[in-house]
Amino acid sequence: MTAPLSRRTLLGLAATAPLAATGALTLGAGTAHAADSAYVMAYFTESNTMLEANYGLHLAVSTDGLRWTPLNQNAPVVTPTAGAGGLRDPFVLRKQDGTFVVLATDLSGTDWSRTSVYIHVWDSTDLRSFTGYRLLKLHDMTNTHTWAPEAYWDAGRGQYGILYSSVNSSGHNVIMVSYTTDFRTTAGPQVFFDPGYDVIDGNLTIGVNGVNHLYFKREGTLVGARSSSLTPGSFAPFSTAVAHGGTEAPTVVKSLTSNTYYLWGDTYTPNGVFYVWQSTDLASGTWTALDQKLYTQPLNSKHCGIHPITSTEYGNLLTRWGAPAWNRLKSYNFPDRYVRHSGFLGRIDAYPFDPFPDSQWKLVPGLADSSGVSFQSVNYPTRYLRHYDYALRLDANDGTSAFAGDATFYRTAGLADASWASFRSYNNPTRYLRHYGYALRIDPISTATERQDATYQVGY
Repeated sequence: MTAPLSRRTLLGLAATAPLAATGALTLGAGTAHAADSAYVMAYFTESNTMLEANYGLHLAVSTDGLRWTPLNQNAPVVTPTAGAGGLRDPFVLRKQDGTFVVLATDLSGTDWSRTSVYIHVWDSTDLRSFTGYRLLKLHDMTNTHTWAPEAYWDAGRGQYGILYSSVNSSGHNVIMVSYTTDFRTTAGPQVFFDPGYDVIDGNLTIGVNGVNHLYFKREGTLVGARSSSLTPGSFAPFSTAVAHGGTEAPTVVKSLTSNTYYLWGDTYTPNGVFYVWQSTDLASGTWTALDQKLYTQPLNSKHCGIHPITSTEYGNLLTRWGAPAWNRLKSYNFPDRYVRHSGFLGRIDAYPFDPFPDSQWKLVPGLADSSGVSFQSVNYPTRYLRHYDYALRLDANDGTSAFAGDATFYRTAGLADASWASFRSYNNPTRYLRHYGYALRIDPISTATERQDATYQVGY
């Protein structure tokens, strides 16, 4: 969720346990098959001026859990039709039978005063289609909410637990749990975690060396609690708090290729930004901030849920929904900044910003040489990035050979990092696209700083 703590209550909890299938293992915020090799992220979208406010279910995929490809052009794959007609805080769980269930808060927009005893639910065999849409009632309390639901399998009970945020009798936020076998009816609502102060946005990692870890938001920081059981009331806080500004919505994800855990957190403003911390030892309760060069959130994504999937599911999702027809370019040495046009001038600015389409580009065959590339604006499709007196600006294509040459670049291995990209000018071949004072231009490149200025990640 995204309202300040004094105005909002939203808590949920993700949890996991091994599948019944032989060879299954527990990984971070989702139960993973032994064959899992990728991830799916569920989210909704907002932006600075709410230009990108969309409260449907959005999906993105990733092979490493750090760099994401939005599906369906970053548009929703399904939208609620009941309740508030919109969702927040979507969560994906692979059930014991191998199919998926999707849960989400019944809330559209930012009307924090709205209360509901329901959440949105969909069933899905493969996340390519969604069936059985319904509202699910979690409790009978009045004048409170049912926000940020997340679910887990409790093997000891033989039931799923659904965790969510509500206000207790003392008037502060706690994590509640209601139990279900089918995500159609629930029973036994009770307090799952109440340390005596407001706690929201919980996320559970089950069975790491016999310990279950719950991360939650407290006063803009992300804090951990732990327990050797899943018994309500058994978790005790233990970890060092982490934050980047006001941070919420913790999501713990375990690498599928190493013993590294990643803790995702979302800033709680409409223009939210995800930050990531890493740890190789959950028991230590300490986290190290991850370099922003190493991760990229889906455009305008908010309050995500992340779950492991197989390589087949990853490929099928891309086939069904498609990767974006546009790209964004992230700066290497200022990884919080992206290439964009502003006032028809090229520059790099800190994400997020509106109009967000200013940073979306179609990398088309070069206008002067099809083996090169030209940068076509998504929101001004008759205009391209071109250099003029060595400065980059967004101009309409006038059809001349001079314009075509100015707007054409050759993509090369990144001058500062070969896994990234640099762009050499077609008609000034000793010069590369780089930023200087955050403005884009083409210059000769010789120093280490200039090589970093001229290096970009082509992603989404």
